Amino acid sequence: MGISYVEFEDEAGILRRYRKHVNGRGLVATTAKVDPSAFVDPTAYVDPGAEVQRGARIGPGGWVEGDAIVAERAVVGVNAHIGRRAVVGRNAVVGPYATIGSDAKVQNGARVPRELTLADGDEYRASTDDLRRLGLAA
Repeated sequence: MGISYVEFEDEAGILRRYRKHVNGRGLVATTAKVDPSAFVDPTAYVDPGAEVQRGARIGPGGWVEGDAIVAERAVVGVNAHIGRRAVVGRNAVVGPYATIGSDAKVQNGARVPRELTLADGDEYRASTDDLRRLGLAA
């Protein structure tokens, strides 16, 4: 059985090719880098140039836009949206229905609340409780 592809036309009229990820069967652009240990839900998308690192999870309806990075063990919640060139740090959690704007950053270990919208270029910092949960604060 060979690799099968799904093709979509983007807003600029360019045809993009996606394949099903080995862990979860979510759609991953052929030019995206997704670690085999990462989970991509069958209803999630990872766009061209994006990177999803080891142990990360992209939940149902999750969308990682082009050139974004979801770092090790980070979680993108249900219907959460990660904008172009955004970075979600290690062990960070982006809550359900949250939106991370283009070029925005979520610090390592931060927990973005449900339905929060982080504006383009902004940074969401980890709270003391977030760091304590990871054993990184006194």
